[in-house]
Amino acid sequence: MQMSPEYVDQMQWHQTLGFARQVCARVFRDGGAPADALKAFGLQSHAASVNGDWSKAVELIAEVMCAPPQRSAA
Repeated sequence: MQMSPEYVDQMQWHQTLGFARQVCARVFRDGGAPADALKAFGLQSHAASVNGDWSKAVELIAEVMCAPPQRSAA
């Protein structure tokens, strides 16, 4: 069972997880690797942490999509 981050609504987490799975499935179907899916979301710096594991890539993409927006300094 996957746990959602504390700051995310359960419904939002499950919808985002489904979307991340779809994106990763398309990358896989096109012959890509988990690192390619991360690169599509600007997460290439995390490619080493997933080490070829699609489930880790899916969760990382979902976490980034659900993260609260960062406030910028004035």
